Amino acid sequence: MVKLGVLVISHGSPDPNWVNLVDDAIQIAATDLPDGLPIVASFLEVVEGRFIQDGIDQLEKQGVTELIVIPLFVSSGSTHIDEIAYAFGVKNTPDKETDLKPFRLHSHVFFGDPIDDDPVIAQMIWDKVQGLSLQPEREVILLVGHGSIHDGFRQRWERGISSLSSRVGKLSGLKASDYALLNPDSVRQKVTNWQERGYDVIIAPLFLSAGYFTKKAIPSRLEGLNYRYTGEALLPHSLLPYWMSQQILNIMGSMRL
Repeated sequence: MVKLGVLVISHGSPDPNWVNLVDDAIQIAATDLPDGLPIVASFLEVVEGRFIQDGIDQLEKQGVTELIVIPLFVSSGSTHIDEIAYAFGVKNTPDKETDLKPFRLHSHVFFGDPIDDDPVIAQMIWDKVQGLSLQPEREVILLVGHGSIHDGFRQRWERGISSLSSRVGKLSGLKASDYALLNPDSVRQKVTNWQERGYDVIIAPLFLSAGYFTKKAIPSRLEGLNYRYTGEALLPHSLLPYWMSQQILNIMGSMRL
């Protein structure tokens, strides 16, 4: 007997509020899905009792045979996407060495996509920062993401955030849009470059939920500079549950069961 189930995977955090925001978004997404479709949130690390293997076990105990996996990460350049895909058997070898072992599972896996440059996410980013815009003709919006120091992964990060920045720029109507990464660090240089050209800089952090990177890492790199920044991450926002539910429904529509 065929039975569908959904496993949403994110990084995890020691901050309970971070976890609650993810849980809340998944619960909202579930309201747009068929009744009775089991959906479970799991985390790569930190959140005890809710690791990825725990989520797999929970769903398979409910009889799930076809498992839709949604990687709730902001970039395909994340090394975590690579290692999770490998551990699910989606790819034979990881692009970067990992300690993550293959998961124990019996289900057939349908592996989804991370956020990257989805138009829905572009709208979310602009919603978060548009209140900071005062003179659009002299402003630039700068998306700031985690990035990666690893060759191959860095390029994936750059492709995704560059395209997303262009989408946000078109939505915003500001004079320009750009991006910077924390790894390798280009944040301060990008802000300085735009300011030297006479622009006011609005910073938009590309992180799932507020935490160390939005509260500490980004401000510390910009100490002494003038810029506009609220520190608001993607969550909470009503469009993120929509992004999840639409991806799940699209995968379901492409299945040949």
